[in-house]
Amino acid sequence: MTWIPFNKPFLTGRELDYVRQAHENHHLSGDGPFTRRCHAWLERRTGCGKALLTHSCTGALDMAAILAGIEPGDEVIMPSFTFVSTANAFVLRGGVPVFVDIREDTLNIDERLIEAAITPRTKAIVVVHYAGVACAMDAIGDLARRRGLVLIEDAAQALGAAYRGKPLGSFGELAAISFHETKNVISGEGGALLINDARLAARAEIIREKGTNRSQFFRGEIDKYTWVDVGSSFLPSDILAAFLWAQLEAADAIQARRQAIWQRYQDGFAEIERAGRARRPVVLPETTPNAHCYFLLLADAAERPRFIERLRRDGVHAVFHYVPLHSSPAGRKFGRASGSMSVTDAISDRLVRLPLWIGLEAHQEHVIERCRHALA
Repeated sequence: MTWIPFNKPFLTGRELDYVRQAHENHHLSGDGPFTRRCHAWLERRTGCGKALLTHSCTGALDMAAILAGIEPGDEVIMPSFTFVSTANAFVLRGGVPVFVDIREDTLNIDERLIEAAITPRTKAIVVVHYAGVACAMDAIGDLARRRGLVLIEDAAQALGAAYRGKPLGSFGELAAISFHETKNVISGEGGALLINDARLAARAEIIREKGTNRSQFFRGEIDKYTWVDVGSSFLPSDILAAFLWAQLEAADAIQARRQAIWQRYQDGFAEIERAGRARRPVVLPETTPNAHCYFLLLADAAERPRFIERLRRDGVHAVFHYVPLHSSPAGRKFGRASGSMSVTDAISDRLVRLPLWIGLEAHQEHVIERCRHALA
């Protein structure tokens, strides 16, 4: 029996050639030639003012928390249905995550509930574009501006996606991208901070360079560099940037193939949804998703472990996703929920993600057939 994994990293074939070139350049540390190529690509594609590669999306979120000026006691509104890094970045600065429920359709933060969660201690709103599907950025952006709050996009899953034709990562003052091996475009580990507020760009460079003005020194703007602010070592090696550059060059082709796989799933489960056995992802007309992942929402929570086990016996690796942060030990310790989290709780217990990787095309009909059988 062929084992079909949940994820299988895709290689374009040029990654190792570029890594060899990085070695020949004699620049293996951060901010080498390949890093600069990646920065230019991200700035061009997302329309952000400045892009900075980081060693992870978590690192980019850590930088965003510093740049947002989060201090002990400041509250940061975010969904509970997200990865722990979304909250941890702000908790590390003394911030308090305030969790808001999600929408039933997109599984993104419910924009109608955000304002009720705002208090005099609120400093920022963090949106998470789940599965590469955009949050309601018009309403959220208007609210953030009206209430004087920093808007940050956790766009870890969202490179290549858009809202009303505008790339995700270009709406907030800051945005974080992931290049983890489970994402569409990868470098194994890696991320990027996108800066859309020009007032934050110079400080972002300093924070990323361990709190020094080293970048200015290498541009010849100062005659020596020194410690001027808080910071840490957020730079990735130019070896990782070389690997990433091969992926960015092929980003359009990668996107097209993933979109075809996503659409075949969507078509293949239409009857299952009509029969009420599971719900497919919802894509609203104003959003352009990037086919980051495909999931089914089962009819009830009790069915999920049986469904996953049936698929496992048939050689298909399906997985659940986030355990809600508001009910986790650290979430209860460091944050609080604003209002009911009923949708988050219900969704998280019923969601199952299916394999989606380039090369799955040869096995996808088997996956669909086994899912139909498991849900029969």
